[in-house]
Amino acid sequence: MSEYLSKIKSPGDVKKLGLVELERLAEEIRERLIVGVAKTGGHIGPNLGVVELTIAMHYVFDTPRDSFVFDVSHQSYVHKLLTGRESQFETIRQPGGLNGFMLRTESEHDSFGAGHAGTALSAALGMAVARDMSGGDEHIVALAGDAAFTNGISYEALNNMASTKRMIIVLNDNEWSIDKNVGAIAEYFHKIATNPTYVSMHDRAAVLVEKFGGKAARHIARKAEEAAKGIVGRGMIFEEFGLNYFGPVDGHNLPMLIETFKFLKKQKRPVVLHALTQKGRGFQPAMEKQKKFHGLGPYDPATGETKSTGQKTYSEVFAESLTKLANENEKVVAITAAMPNGTALDLFRPHHPKRYFDVGIAEEHAVLFAAGMATKGYRPFCAIYSTFLQRAFDQVVHDVALQNLPVVFCMDRGGLSGDDGPTHHGLFDISYLRGVPNLIHMDPKDEDELQDMMFTALEHEGPSAIRYPRGTGTGVEVKVRPVALEIGKAEVLKDGRDVAIFALGNMVAEAERLAKMLEAEGHSVAVINARFAKPIDEECVVRFGSRCELLVTMEDHVLAGGFGSAVLECLNAHSMEVPVLRVGWPDSFIEHGKVEALREKYGLTAEAAMERSRPFLKRVVAV
Repeated sequence: MSEYLSKIKSPGDVKKLGLVELERLAEEIRERLIVGVAKTGGHIGPNLGVVELTIAMHYVFDTPRDSFVFDVSHQSYVHKLLTGRESQFETIRQPGGLNGFMLRTESEHDSFGAGHAGTALSAALGMAVARDMSGGDEHIVALAGDAAFTNGISYEALNNMASTKRMIIVLNDNEWSIDKNVGAIAEYFHKIATNPTYVSMHDRAAVLVEKFGGKAARHIARKAEEAAKGIVGRGMIFEEFGLNYFGPVDGHNLPMLIETFKFLKKQKRPVVLHALTQKGRGFQPAMEKQKKFHGLGPYDPATGETKSTGQKTYSEVFAESLTKLANENEKVVAITAAMPNGTALDLFRPHHPKRYFDVGIAEEHAVLFAAGMATKGYRPFCAIYSTFLQRAFDQVVHDVALQNLPVVFCMDRGGLSGDDGPTHHGLFDISYLRGVPNLIHMDPKDEDELQDMMFTALEHEGPSAIRYPRGTGTGVEVKVRPVALEIGKAEVLKDGRDVAIFALGNMVAEAERLAKMLEAEGHSVAVINARFAKPIDEECVVRFGSRCELLVTMEDHVLAGGFGSAVLECLNAHSMEVPVLRVGWPDSFIEHGKVEALREKYGLTAEAAMERSRPFLKRVVAV
């Protein structure tokens, strides 16, 4: 039983503790994080790194009156523990439990929901401007990791920030997003943090504030900071944007953080606090394996070991297949937006390091960068999660498809993303890409077909998109050499006369189960692996539509504008009135939970489809 954490029912309880007690609270929070996330899985590394920062913020500020905006918000577990949700923490990322990210409907202390990077500064600025317009005096604090500053939206916000009266940006600098941060911005922050003269002068100022506190000490410390910044260079990047810059400070020094936040709270203009933290602090496995412990499934809290199924994931098959394609074609390049581990391109990188590009959390740039390479004869494979490619929609349309450039969008996490919830579910990519001219869109039924689709995209003289699900595949063996598929041609797995089931991607297996159920009641059933969401196989749809009494479409995607909609459009174009039963996700944001349970809840199962089929079927043979 924790001595202090269990007594924290609201941020007000944090303010009642002394410094020694706060230090002990930090230890208890780390213990709770390590043991709790071991059972549920989640973003353990980022949260271990912000324990002291979050405690200090709640000690000095007053949520929900004051607003904390977390960039990405996967580092909000400590915030949840301190805002009345400690007793529910074992439910995090579990069905019906706490969300793994900030969620406005979950708590009044969650001022802004997020799951994608780069959103905090713009949202916080909007809140600050709204406060000023309303004559309020509450504080707005944005906590953003250094990786968020590889994202263009952050700079769009900085460009407008000087116009507001006051707000606080906490730059949580741990040198990592999921993988090691890349690019000039990461190097810039590193230069600040490691400049010997700056560090020496800053440390003296820190000791002064920590030892004496008070207005005079903080004034002297501020002067020391200004002198140090003059030595490092003529003006920091934030100062050039009109913000006062403070730091870097030790992001694990609670007394120093509290005194600093008290000082920043009194500032009358936007400020940046640069805090240096250690991702995974307090848990040796997380310190040693930063990428793995950014976010993972359940693990042993004593050793950090995780269970392995021994079966390859779709991501791994993608990376291995891309490596084979690159071995035979020197124009093949791989691009990721700070997700080499999530997309498994870290497996590609050792084989072709000069043809591997990590552009940071900058999806728009990744797509434009790929377009530029394609104009010079290269074949870019742009590996971006389905949910993150949404951010680059304009670049897909305007810069790739309009110019008919052979860029391949490899959309990992196409479909439900389980425990990560609505910010990460890839349920919209067919809808937002199906209307784009020149682009073909594919969805494999298994790992071998994924490899074939990648080869098809490589051979295609135009843009392509391939969506594939999170997690392990079917276990099918992948051919030594891929084959090119005929574009827009479906695969008839089983012929039939009464019912035709058109299934896309990982719903093919469910379609085959549905077919067996229907056959058990005497119906002749065709099963078609659609393969292409665009262009669909119109000849196949018309052929089965003309002789079957029911068509069924199945997709791991929203129904609105999805594959089923494409089938309906095809039938309408040919003036055919055959009934179509569409199986897919409803027009709502799907909560987090186990994939199987969510499919059952929302009717994406063979059993649910069977019951919905009955009213359309004329001939039912008793068994």
